[in-house]
Amino acid sequence: MALDLIAGPAAAIGGASGPASGGLRTEFPFVLPRGYVDDAGTLHREGAMRLATARDEILPLRDPRVRENEAYLTVILLSRVVVRLGGLGQVTPQIVEGMFASDLAFLQDLYRRVNQEGTSQAAVTCPACSHAFTVEIGGAAPGGS
Repeated sequence: MALDLIAGPAAAIGGASGPASGGLRTEFPFVLPRGYVDDAGTLHREGAMRLATARDEILPLRDPRVRENEAYLTVILLSRVVVRLGGLGQVTPQIVEGMFASDLAFLQDLYRRVNQEGTSQAAVTCPACSHAFTVEIGGAAPGGS
């Protein structure tokens, strides 16, 4: 998976479509490692996740599927905060259920990063030259480098 290099802390400020003066970034684009394949066989990889609200984390706790199986909380929570996935109209719990495990893990990590750490960036160090830099974990467009 290709990763985009970003400019640094200023990249964390801005609106859904990029940095903006004085705005809060509330939407984070991503590219799934494998992608969701719908019933027609179409692959959906590019999407966006918004910041979660308290309501997003509280309301699923009332869902009978979560009461029966606590692990289902992740499915409902992700279906609430993933606002776009390819050409799909709405991301439902059934779509999240149909994702590959690697894509589900990717979204869980992205959710944790943007909602708990406040960024979709990760600090990394090049193993060859030891240069430290920041990468956007949301990924790049397919074919990017």
